[in-house]
Amino acid sequence: MTVEDLSSLDSIKSRYITIKHPKTMAILRIQDEILTAIRDFLRREGFIEILAPIIGPATDPGIRGAKQVSIDYYGTEYRLMSSMILYKQMAISSLGKIFSLSPNIRIELPETSDTGRHLTEFRQIDIEEAFATYEDTMHLAEKMIVYTLKEVRKKCFKELGILDRKLKTPKKPFKRLTHRKAVDMLKSTGFKLRYEEEIPWDAEEVISAKHKEPFWITDYPLTARGFYYLQDSKNGWLRDMDLILPDGFGEVISGGEREHQYERVIERLKKSGDDPEKYKWYLEMLKAGIPPSAGFGIGVERFTRWVCGLKTIWEAVPFPKVPGVVSP
Repeated sequence: MTVEDLSSLDSIKSRYITIKHPKTMAILRIQDEILTAIRDFLRREGFIEILAPIIGPATDPGIRGAKQVSIDYYGTEYRLMSSMILYKQMAISSLGKIFSLSPNIRIELPETSDTGRHLTEFRQIDIEEAFATYEDTMHLAEKMIVYTLKEVRKKCFKELGILDRKLKTPKKPFKRLTHRKAVDMLKSTGFKLRYEEEIPWDAEEVISAKHKEPFWITDYPLTARGFYYLQDSKNGWLRDMDLILPDGFGEVISGGEREHQYERVIERLKKSGDDPEKYKWYLEMLKAGIPPSAGFGIGVERFTRWVCGLKTIWEAVPFPKVPGVVSP
């Protein structure tokens, strides 16, 4: 089997063969170093690793068209986690600075496999810090990425050579674009976009391809994101951000400051059409009181894909689950 075959959808069904390929072995060794470096960095920054939930009565609703998976949990409907974001807000009320390697399930539409960057089963390192701002978290993320890339270059030079990948360390601070500015740039290239909405995948890929280093898109509109993001009291934008990788690789980090006041969350839930009853435990927690916080999640497979310079995301996971593809 050739190296090129590893990016085909057919290769996923014979993963027991492709997992032994020298290229796959190099990717998985690099991924191990990525996880080690991120853990080491966060511990040095005072963060404590906790275990992530896998099921719960509620999970993140902001998953851009993907479906959630429900199970019967002793007569009560539970969800497989699409993100542990609500649980992170619980954890920082106890430990202050936490992180977790969190599994996520999102049943994406089959056509998203065409993007080369979507999985139905993926992992992200979720990070949250009490009393932090989104400025703090952007600074933390930049330091983490630079540290991780340096460690990978130092310890995985052989594996990078197998992949013919030359890694460059980006300069801090990373460039920033507001969501409105990013939309303006894309509209000037012919995209018909609205300021009130998320940037679609194809447009995100285009703006990503125009850059050679990671950059932030910040200050999304209220209508584009979940109820748990904090709205700026002065300008009305959300205090949130996405980190976009260069060269067409797209978004790898999403995060921001959290709304933590019960009355405001109730208002946001009603505006978005979500049923507050589904978030009963979460709302009870807010009533009891939690500190303000900020955090983000970084997609492990997406980050690995960029570090290794891979054509598709399913090359960056040992046992890939790709939308629309039945595989081991």
